[in-house]
Amino acid sequence: MTTLLRFNSVASGRSGAALTAVLAAMLAHSAFAAPVTVKPFGEADGQKISLYTLTNDKGVTVNVTNFGATVVDLLTPDRSGKSANISLGFDSVKPYLSKKVPYFGATIGRYGNRIANGKFTLDGKPYQLARNDGPNALHGGIKGFDKRVWTAEIVKSANPSVRFTLHSADGEEGYPGAMDTTVVYTLTNKNNLELRFAATTDKPTVINLTNHTYFNLHGAGQGTVLDHQVRIPAKRYTPVDAKLIPTGELKSVKGTPMDFRKPVAIGARIKEVGGKPIGYDHNYVLNKGLLGGVKLNAEVYEPASGRVLDVLSDQPGVQFYSGNFLDGTLKGREQKPYKQYTGLCLEPQHFPDSPNKPQFPSVVLRPGKTYHSTIVFHFGTK
Repeated sequence: MTTLLRFNSVASGRSGAALTAVLAAMLAHSAFAAPVTVKPFGEADGQKISLYTLTNDKGVTVNVTNFGATVVDLLTPDRSGKSANISLGFDSVKPYLSKKVPYFGATIGRYGNRIANGKFTLDGKPYQLARNDGPNALHGGIKGFDKRVWTAEIVKSANPSVRFTLHSADGEEGYPGAMDTTVVYTLTNKNNLELRFAATTDKPTVINLTNHTYFNLHGAGQGTVLDHQVRIPAKRYTPVDAKLIPTGELKSVKGTPMDFRKPVAIGARIKEVGGKPIGYDHNYVLNKGLLGGVKLNAEVYEPASGRVLDVLSDQPGVQFYSGNFLDGTLKGREQKPYKQYTGLCLEPQHFPDSPNKPQFPSVVLRPGKTYHSTIVFHFGTK
């Protein structure tokens, strides 16, 4: 069972030989994390972009960048100890600037997933958002949080950690309220990558933050994820129309290709799902009792490597996406193409189109309140 740990900052007033001895002892006993390292990653919006490397003593390395507060690499060992990068991404910031890049590893905001026709009404006032997915608003709009340069700060803690902050102006992409957002990435020696989100606003608004990492437990660019076995402990999901907007129904997964209550290979029933292109792109309603704390959302197992990914969060839903729209035009490291089904996403979040579905959990954030959410990716083998 994965345990979510909380850590305190460490400070010392010692100096000279005494401090050197203390630091040496800390490192010798692995009591404190190796420092976060930083290197250039290119330029965007006239600003220098950096890559931050977080490493634990279990062989896991995470690279994140301040462009989009994005996960670039996740290097984890297989059952024999061989390391591979299991997230889709690029080796510089330049490819991320393209509108064709489907949110690889990015922090998504202000609103993850779709809002029908880019419209909603809050406190009796209608709002029109930027529409960037046919008639709908998707993942924050034309220039959402994934395309913004965040301010980065290395956090002094017992584990390698980086805090990213972003200010979003009132009216940006059509959303009301000036919003200040933070996301803190922390890598623990329990092989947890913890993401902690917080946000405040000066006007009533809607919010749904998440992370959009694409995983392939074979290794990025190493075949499809159709053989990955997925378990999602959810009895219901939100069916969608042809535009991928929820109908408002909470439907039972029983007897449908949406049923992942027991581990099932992604490719086993994918053709039954339908869609254009065919595949999973659906929100699962997490079972009662999961709200109010960080609980398991999904498990993924890849038999050949033995790698296991557990996804945990405190959100009411998780979006499962099987990489349907990947078409091989984007290429990652070593020019390996990202073809259809070469990555999967498990995005903890509120339900799509919640601002227009009063029966769904509320996504309204008001002045004086702070939005909080937590996502944990746990890496293991079996």
